[in-house]
Amino acid sequence: MKPISYSDAGVSIDAATAATEKIKNLARATFNARTLSEIGSFGGMFDGAFPSMKHPVLVASADGVGTKLKIAFDSDTHNTIGRDLVNHCVNDILVQGARPLFFLDYIATGALAPDTVTSVVEGVATGCRENGCVLLGGETAEMPGFYAAGEYDIAGFIVGVVDRAKVIDGGRIEKGDALLALPSAGLHTNGYSLARKLFFEVAGYQPDTHMDALGMTVGESLLQPHLSYLKPLEELLDSGVTKGLAHITGGGLLENIPRILPENTSVEIKRGSWPVLPVFTLMVEIGNVAEAEMHRTFNMGVGMVIVCAPSDCEAITKHLAQRGEACYEIGHVVEGHRTVVLT
Repeated sequence: MKPISYSDAGVSIDAATAATEKIKNLARATFNARTLSEIGSFGGMFDGAFPSMKHPVLVASADGVGTKLKIAFDSDTHNTIGRDLVNHCVNDILVQGARPLFFLDYIATGALAPDTVTSVVEGVATGCRENGCVLLGGETAEMPGFYAAGEYDIAGFIVGVVDRAKVIDGGRIEKGDALLALPSAGLHTNGYSLARKLFFEVAGYQPDTHMDALGMTVGESLLQPHLSYLKPLEELLDSGVTKGLAHITGGGLLENIPRILPENTSVEIKRGSWPVLPVFTLMVEIGNVAEAEMHRTFNMGVGMVIVCAPSDCEAITKHLAQRGEACYEIGHVVEGHRTVVLT
């Protein structure tokens, strides 16, 4: 009887080794003076001394990119998903005033394709470099029979730091405060199950279908990057002008803004106060989707919301404009029970 090996079960150790060598180089390019371990160690080590902070607080988050992966599979585009993942995680800790320190990724697939995995990690490394974040380690799991051929899943884990006195928790938000919106580039990483149903099942489009209303193909529109708001907002974190930040992800404006509101406050948002991207308008037309459904599923063109005193709006808007960032005043805080009302 022929000896049975791990490769007979569908796992290629050689393929994993080849991918790991390429990944090591990508990760090393993100290292800084705080990085104390090499890729391949059982655990990643990072210098935890913060002499410039009186009371450093670590902020951690984990997330994925959902069924946006399906668009990557269908378009055979794998070098952007990792960047989306990093930016999503960076924004999730940014809203509490934290700057990213390091990132870890987890990639699982049925049969490991070294070039595909390397392309995914290339996107992760790009996102880490752009956000000043170390790719400290990760895991690539080959799981035969668990994933369809050519498919994979990816998750990210981020750790950042903020001085306790500078934590942004929404506690200072009060009636009369203003809401400023920073635009998104598209769906970012949420709402793709509905978007795929509308574009591919209801409308019958393909990823390579060019739409004049979008100015690009459907696939290109759905793969628009999840933006990071770290660089535009970083200098505002320590100024005290930012009372609250809300990353507009799953749940849209209606469910994410209440997460930072104190008791006895609500928000009124004015319709038409920011440009809604064509991709959202097109989805409404395709499926006759109700306004409330759109606003609780998609970001509707808003990637981040800033809550500030009305007197600080001009300074914040000017700061963002100097960095080439658009900003729209979309509403204000009122009395209520932590809800969002469109007016």
